Amino acid sequence: MSPRRRRATVLTAATVLSAAAAPVASAAAPAAPVTSVAASPARTTASGLPEGLYGTADPKYDGVWRQSMALLALDGAKAVPARKAVDWLTGQQCADGSFAAYRAEPGKKCDPDDTPADINATALAVQALAAVGGRSDAVREGLEWLASVQNKDGGWGFGPHADSDANSTSLVIGALHATGRNPAETTAEGGESPYDALLSFQLTCGSEGIEDAPGAQGAFAYQPDKKGRLAPNNDATAAAVLAALGEGALPEPPAEDAGNTPVTPLKCASGADQEKGKGVPGGRKAAAGAGAAHLAATLKKNGGHFTSVAPGSSDEQPDYANTADAVVALAAGGHRDAAATSLSWLADNLDKWDKSRKDPAAIGSLMLASRATGGDPTELGGTDLLSRLNRTGPKPAKMPEDEAAEQQDSGAGIPIWAFVLIGLAVGAGFGILLSGRRKRQQP
Repeated sequence: MSPRRRRATVLTAATVLSAAAAPVASAAAPAAPVTSVAASPARTTASGLPEGLYGTADPKYDGVWRQSMALLALDGAKAVPARKAVDWLTGQQCADGSFAAYRAEPGKKCDPDDTPADINATALAVQALAAVGGRSDAVREGLEWLASVQNKDGGWGFGPHADSDANSTSLVIGALHATGRNPAETTAEGGESPYDALLSFQLTCGSEGIEDAPGAQGAFAYQPDKKGRLAPNNDATAAAVLAALGEGALPEPPAEDAGNTPVTPLKCASGADQEKGKGVPGGRKAAAGAGAAHLAATLKKNGGHFTSVAPGSSDEQPDYANTADAVVALAAGGHRDAAATSLSWLADNLDKWDKSRKDPAAIGSLMLASRATGGDPTELGGTDLLSRLNRTGPKPAKMPEDEAAEQQDSGAGIPIWAFVLIGLAVGAGFGILLSGRRKRQQP
């Protein structure tokens, strides 16, 4: 019997029995909604780190980011984060709605000199809090602050009113999408939309600098240089492709029967297509497709991964984080084959990335990449990612298997003897009913 039919049978039986027996209390009460809390002085663990924080490294530069990644990964895996983990992230918010990279003393007023507002941290925190639910005030205030610092070109930079860049603009687009806002309608007074800003960073057939970057058509730059020229950037391209699709960090995973959409590189011809500012014909979805083609080609050339461009790194140093971001972007665009190749590479190398097995941002990225491709978000390549993430912070209030167990208890777990008793009770009820009718019919 299928689970759906079992649940229907149980419901029918329970309805019949309720007429003859007192109601039985449910064994599993629904979880209480998480509500907003005011910032309070940080409590610390024995290691000196804030209670509720994921990760063991110094959070000075990435506390809000890695916490947000952990909460997003848990939500994507259908786990309910611990209350104190969500409280910690909410408590990091400043009174104006912004988030800094980390506030050591959340009970104190935010100081722009000590804890400067961070667009990226704010945008990702908004996505995480929107995903876990119950923090509508924090989400609204974060969105209002982001709108208040939008640039006239429609984009955002790393800090308030800094020059727009593709990464920050993409993250805010994701926050808008995650909260049901339309990025196309989010504009500063008299300014452009976020999508206008985003597409201005793409190297197209007529872009300044394209002649110095053969094969870079479709890639996105981080931002123009002082001369207005663009240079391809893998990090920016992965972020921008996802944002151009109108998606955030948790795009819907593909259906089981979803096919593969081949990547189609942007081809430049002579004449009108070479005009400066021509862009990608077809709008932002076509722009996302061109960017995805560039991602796929670059990943394939390097054996399924990006190489790092960080100062001091070798040309052969893999860039794990941007590879994971590219997997999510490719999968969101339906390019499942290209995404699967790089996801397989990540599975083979995940312990080289998460060497300490205590990096919540790395583990969360892998969980999101697995989910985006239609895989199990709790594991990758035989590694239990969810358990590994849980070891870096507070144990979730509810695990994915808890929900499955509750569903089983509601029907599938009822023993056969219970159905026998139900049948006897129903039969007895009909017997009493017929007996009563016979007595009323006797003269």
